[in-house]
Amino acid sequence: MKNILRPDQTSEILSQLSVANKSFDSNYPGKSLKRQPVHTIYGGAHLFKAETAQKMGQLALYNLADFAPNFVVFAKALELKGAENLPTKSSEIETLVNDSEANGVDPANSAAWLAWRVYSQVFKKINREAVEDFRLDYEDGFGIRPDEEEDKVAEQGAKAVALGMQKGTLPPFIGIRIKPFNSEFVERGVRTLNIFISTLLSETKGKLPENFVVTLPKVEIAAQALALVQVFEVLEAESDLSPGQLKMEIMIETTQSIFNANGEVTARKIANAAKNRCIGAHFGTYDYTASCDLIAAYQTMDSPVCDFARDVMKVAFGGSKIFLSDGATNIMPVAPHRGENLSAQQVRENNQTVYRAWKLAYAHIRHSLASGFYQGWDLHPAQIPVRYAANAAFFLEQIQESTLRLRNFVEQASKATLSGDIFDDAATGQGLLNFFFRALNSGAIDPEDVEKAGVTVDEVKAGSFRRIVEARR
Repeated sequence: MKNILRPDQTSEILSQLSVANKSFDSNYPGKSLKRQPVHTIYGGAHLFKAETAQKMGQLALYNLADFAPNFVVFAKALELKGAENLPTKSSEIETLVNDSEANGVDPANSAAWLAWRVYSQVFKKINREAVEDFRLDYEDGFGIRPDEEEDKVAEQGAKAVALGMQKGTLPPFIGIRIKPFNSEFVERGVRTLNIFISTLLSETKGKLPENFVVTLPKVEIAAQALALVQVFEVLEAESDLSPGQLKMEIMIETTQSIFNANGEVTARKIANAAKNRCIGAHFGTYDYTASCDLIAAYQTMDSPVCDFARDVMKVAFGGSKIFLSDGATNIMPVAPHRGENLSAQQVRENNQTVYRAWKLAYAHIRHSLASGFYQGWDLHPAQIPVRYAANAAFFLEQIQESTLRLRNFVEQASKATLSGDIFDDAATGQGLLNFFFRALNSGAIDPEDVEKAGVTVDEVKAGSFRRIVEARR
């Protein structure tokens, strides 16, 4: 049988398609396998010290010990799944806690096991690495101050970061948030960035901390991101930094940063203007809800207008390797009464205030996680335990089923002889692998939990179910 198509008839078609495919692959390189922090703590730059991360961890532990001295109290305060089935009498709680310390908790007792594991993971995480990411804030957390004062704090902040590098006390991720590049603040933003980077490089002999990033707030047009790239290029050219070394995060905080006047998705246009320097897009809850004309009482993390914006972000940045972050709960778990000789009524009021704020933050974080936002903001050390508790509970609630399913998928797929036999399973297997990838990176589970699923930590970090199957055959 004679073929109708000749190579000379299709070569030009395929050549043009190849160019289009390469462009698509460049725009959508796929999920990043780099570690993403589960939170970013924003703090006024004027308050930052080399030991800030360690001190925040200590305060987080003190807060946990004061208001949740055991896993039963913590579970009930957060209303973890099944917490209503946990004991309420002091003697029964004490017996359960003592027994768990000696023998652990049987997973068959799901409510007690979840509460115990969540509490354990929170303690381990805070002791190991309380703060994952910190942003020295020269914007809202710092305010508008005289130029001389901000100049001084920009230099002071850079020296504190340099000292933290020297002492090894910085969190794994760190950066600064400068003022926006709108007409009102752009010169101040550039000035602070210049002073900070120049001072930091002078103190460190030309080195940046690992995972250093500059956050650009209230980005409304692509030209603002492009301008920051151009400033980066000058800073790199005039220093020992390598081309492309400075990275940025953009903040989606206004309706204009979602759609522009032409109805185009501004968010992706902004990231494209940043070229390969944009590694994250953070949602600014309160500026965004204000731009939607919401009154204060309805400016909440779980507002429908926020869900819409986050959905647009998910679609716009899907497959781009750009990490997405949600915003912060602005109700702080801070007790109204302080001192040693508090009345019973004051103690009750303290507990009620802290638990109310804990539950609110927990609900917001769970809402973010369910929407595929695995990072968010924290503003106070007392929010740290809730952040890690929400992450732990989110994954641990599904760990037993996911462990069994992934182990079975790997075993069944490894026995298949034709790639077509595992086509349907591969997508599900990849989803299960993504579960363990996120859970392990967030500190929600331990390496031993991964191994129970029939895979290794290295295989999970490699991020490919198909590669695991091929390696087993």
